[in-house]
Amino acid sequence: MSLNQHRLPNGFRIVTENMPGLASASIGIWVSAGGRHETPNQNGIAHFLEHMAFKGTERRTSLQIAEAIEDVGGYINAYTSREVTAYYVRVLENDVALGLDVIADILRNPVLDPKEIEVERGVILQEIGQALDTPDDVIFDWLQEEAYPDQPLGRTILGPAERVSAFGQADLRSFIDDHYGPEQMILAAAGAVDHDEIVKLAEALFGDMPAKPLFQTAPAQFKGGETRQLKPLEQAHFALGFESPGYRADDIYVAQIYASALGGGMSSRLFQEIRENRGLCYSIFAQAGAYADTGMMTVYAGTSAEQLPELAGITIDEMKRAAADMSPAEVARARAQMKAGLLMGLESPSNRAERLARLIQIWDRIPPLEETIEKIDAVTTGDVRDMAERIAAQAPAALALYGPVDNAPTLQQLEERRAA
Repeated sequence: MSLNQHRLPNGFRIVTENMPGLASASIGIWVSAGGRHETPNQNGIAHFLEHMAFKGTERRTSLQIAEAIEDVGGYINAYTSREVTAYYVRVLENDVALGLDVIADILRNPVLDPKEIEVERGVILQEIGQALDTPDDVIFDWLQEEAYPDQPLGRTILGPAERVSAFGQADLRSFIDDHYGPEQMILAAAGAVDHDEIVKLAEALFGDMPAKPLFQTAPAQFKGGETRQLKPLEQAHFALGFESPGYRADDIYVAQIYASALGGGMSSRLFQEIRENRGLCYSIFAQAGAYADTGMMTVYAGTSAEQLPELAGITIDEMKRAAADMSPAEVARARAQMKAGLLMGLESPSNRAERLARLIQIWDRIPPLEETIEKIDAVTTGDVRDMAERIAAQAPAALALYGPVDNAPTLQQLEERRAA
């Protein structure tokens, strides 16, 4: 593997990794312009802009954008998260220059035609409606709102329908002007790529962009709270969140290993006790999500209205028990799962490019893989028990419930069980 970095004079960052033996490459631009960078009046505009990037440029129509990549057998897509918007392609080695040219075109030359804005507005409103009809998706948005109320990090990525209905060309242009500068962008490429060639292409496509000040986001504050949305569904949906470390924190790997041991797989405590031993649900899991300055450890389950109170109580009990008797074998298994997931993911050029961009965003460098493995291996059973104790006994909590949840325990009742 050949890993290289470069920064253009205007601050545009480039990171590449050649993967011998591959005939394809994954190339993308990760922009520090996600939901967290929006004002309340802009909620949903980062995602709206991601859609509009594919609706035509000064050089290509929306059809020509798609055809340019698909005519050579490639794939183009994008996504918006709370901290970044990413635009990426997967192409064969000989089409790398074409792929990067198309991405540069949609980023730098979007027409944002008012007629196309109206067309895409309808698409996004349908997407919002679909999300609201998907309980095990929308409940995480509601949990996020309760955890980070009245903060950019707590707002949905899609935005509310009434806000999306009001965006116009000037709003989109303003967001681009504020957030799409060269210092906010990271070009990451992996697979059959040549670093010097990528740098040369990037200089031609992005080198003339004027530098602009970085947008400063306000620190997030996990406050917690409860939301209960009643609806006559077949299942009651339960999502419980606790404040946990951000991705720059020293103990981020401890939190991730704890979440894996608690509810990360079929051998985890929650799966074994709640599903296998008691048959209280079909789906239950725990995960540790992280942002720059905060994180949330989440437990989700779908069950019947009658069984939800028991499931919620046992979840709290298992979290408390983990602080007392998490075993070395469980920690070793979670460490192995984490390392295997990391290493298996690196076999894909798309995953590798994503990882490169994320590490540059976090650290402005690429820590050696051995360094990451060492940090995972350094997590002890005592570390995990301490994390379990901190989350079970002290961490602020948020609760989201959806469906036939009239008789579900309140957050206050769960807090009392935590303290008992």
